[in-house]
Amino acid sequence: MKTAVSIPDDIYARAELLARQAGRSRSDVYAAALDEYVARHAPDEITDEMNRVCDAVGEDKEEDGFLAAAAYRALRRVEW
Repeated sequence: MKTAVSIPDDIYARAELLARQAGRSRSDVYAAALDEYVARHAPDEITDEMNRVCDAVGEDKEEDGFLAAAAYRALRRVEW
């Protein structure tokens, strides 16, 4: 989809330089940047990523009582 947006000159210049150095098109750089921004700010995607990280960390570790207790104490202080 084509669209027109206004961005500050300094951001445009940095994006142009990045595209040139990476051998990518301007559209590709802007699309990748917007995709990353949306992914970082979408609550469901953030939760999914946190779950993937927690699962990956848990795969390689044996049950550690100290670690579990410390995590429990830390999480009790967080307002959900």
